[in-house]
Amino acid sequence: METRAPNPDRPRKIIHIDMDAFYASVEQRDNPELRGQPVAVGGSEARGVVAAASYEARKFGVHSAMPSVTAKRKCPDLIFVKPRFDVYKAVSTQIREVFAEYTPMIEPLSLDEAYLDVTENLKGMEIATEIAMEIRAKIKATTGLNASGGISYNKFLAKMASDLNKPNGQAVITPKNGPAFVAQLPVKKFHGVGPATAQKMHRLGIETGADLREKSVEFLVQHFGKSGPYFYGIARGIDERQVKPDRVRKSVGAEDTFAQDIHTYDPALEGVKPLIAKVWRYCEANGITGKTVTLKVKYADFTQITRARTMPDGYPSPEAIEMTINSLLEAVFPTRQGIRLLGVTLSSLERQAGAGTTQLVLTL
Repeated sequence: METRAPNPDRPRKIIHIDMDAFYASVEQRDNPELRGQPVAVGGSEARGVVAAASYEARKFGVHSAMPSVTAKRKCPDLIFVKPRFDVYKAVSTQIREVFAEYTPMIEPLSLDEAYLDVTENLKGMEIATEIAMEIRAKIKATTGLNASGGISYNKFLAKMASDLNKPNGQAVITPKNGPAFVAQLPVKKFHGVGPATAQKMHRLGIETGADLREKSVEFLVQHFGKSGPYFYGIARGIDERQVKPDRVRKSVGAEDTFAQDIHTYDPALEGVKPLIAKVWRYCEANGITGKTVTLKVKYADFTQITRARTMPDGYPSPEAIEMTINSLLEAVFPTRQGIRLLGVTLSSLERQAGAGTTQLVLTL
């Protein structure tokens, strides 16, 4: 397989901007009593899933998609706050207006993060690190919130760089340093490599980017299917995906492979809750909803089933999706064997009333 290396004479300039603990930071900004406190947005002490956690809460191991009961056990003083998605969307619009001052090449991933291609930019600025610094300063001045930035010659490395100096920092990975950076990185820290994939890589003797680079594309396709060529490229610091501001999909979904097979309803229900939250987060970010919800169940022997239900007027909330998924999930039990994977998909997408002209960008 031929994978084209970045052009050293004209590398792209990609910035990944990621707001720091976005939902929680908005709540702390608007409520002084929450500042400096461990805050969880979403869920409650008794049920639900954490949508976002403040940095004070993260010190205790609390993170998004964690069951609220677990979060409270890790941090007894955790303060739960009800989400205010209308406020988050309004702040997100302010942030995107800042982006638009620099480039039309904006690919939002959610309300709080986006890729920007600034190779050619509206300010005529040559140095991408200076652009990222300006953008972060303007976001702070406009919203009072901190953002972190990653700058590189492709999307994968820009995303990785934005995590290096969080919170309220930025980092750059140059074409010269990209392959070496990937080589020393544990594969479990790769963006796009989830826990199940990381475990599979470990079983195959792949612990770092250097180990991954030793594998042929044929080997990676054999073991990881259509993700094989992508892994082959990023192991060499190569990612040719373009920043696409106009990418539209017909569905959005999330799935999770469990470390241990699930045999009963309650843990299955807990397993789908973060998937529903993840799907709805993208709906909120893009002002869309969908008419059909599909539950995917993959068993221990890798056979799978799907069950779907359509609501003609569309699903108006994550609670509505959860009610449908719960009903579909109940019909699966008692199960003939363990469940290794669950997935939730929302399809027949349409724009929500009053959503304006937000770009539809759905990537999980």
